[in-house]
Amino acid sequence: MKQLRNQPLSTLLMIFMLLSISSCYKMCGKPGEKNNTETTVSDNESKESDDHNSGEKTVEEKIEREASESSAFTYSPPAPVNGKLKGVVELGASGFNSFIINVDADKHWALKQAKFGDSFVYDRMANETDIKDGIKKYIADMLNFGVKGSDIHFVVSSGALKESKVNKIIASLKAIGYVANTVTPEQEGILSAKVAMPSEFTGNSFVVDMGSGNTKISWVENGKITSFESYGAKYYDKNISDDQVYNEVKKIAEKIPSNKRIKCFIIGGAPYDMAKQTRKDKERYTVLLAPNEYHSEAAKMKSGINIYKAIADGTNCDTFVFDWDSNFTIGFLLDTK
Repeated sequence: MKQLRNQPLSTLLMIFMLLSISSCYKMCGKPGEKNNTETTVSDNESKESDDHNSGEKTVEEKIEREASESSAFTYSPPAPVNGKLKGVVELGASGFNSFIINVDADKHWALKQAKFGDSFVYDRMANETDIKDGIKKYIADMLNFGVKGSDIHFVVSSGALKESKVNKIIASLKAIGYVANTVTPEQEGILSAKVAMPSEFTGNSFVVDMGSGNTKISWVENGKITSFESYGAKYYDKNISDDQVYNEVKKIAEKIPSNKRIKCFIIGGAPYDMAKQTRKDKERYTVLLAPNEYHSEAAKMKSGINIYKAIADGTNCDTFVFDWDSNFTIGFLLDTK
């Protein structure tokens, strides 16, 4: 300090300026550079914020994010040309489904109307009059839409044939001049393959129709459709274990030739519930997430996930494409004149 006091004032000012500049370099960095200390703090805060937000993500947000990362299926089927309207009512194991399509001579078709899962057939059709009135309502709706009476058909699913009330419905249809067309599980699987799998994919893909009463697994081999039946998504009603269903379904899935496992086109009630979790807008096809990404306490959905997992494990197929428009009964319509 004594030495500094003996220095001229100009020298002291110079020393003070040098000390100030040095201090600024250490704290602020060189002129023109960003403050590294401040950037690091900001990065840490951002990371902590991201970690906090990711911890708060809901299951729905997680599923939506994973769905957006999965590959989309953007195939567009050919549109019908100079087609006509046809209608079909499916008597399923859980109720009625109905469909109206526009179809042309080359069997190119487009869905015009669909109504799913109307369970009044089991819940409110207590007697013959109720049954006839309910059926006539379906017919009237289709006639009002523009479908000719001769182009309205009724099909009983193979699973529904096991339901006692269906026999009353079949009799009522006959009484008003309509035929209840019945199909075997094999025929149903064949019809599902005809409608759900685009012809461009018959060489490398297979079809699954997971109904309430049974599941059909089908593929095309040497120009012929092969189909097998197994448990449906309501197997829990019959006190059948998950393991038993998983093992049997997996064995059937393993029968599919290895070159037919690139894609699976899947339809049915339980896959519908899976697909609606990630559907974007009104897309025709939705690629399902992996089986272990779905969780549910609802009995039917839980059983459907078990069947889905068995098929995925048995084939190692990782692209299951749900078709929002297809139903095996539309395959039946394609075979009508």
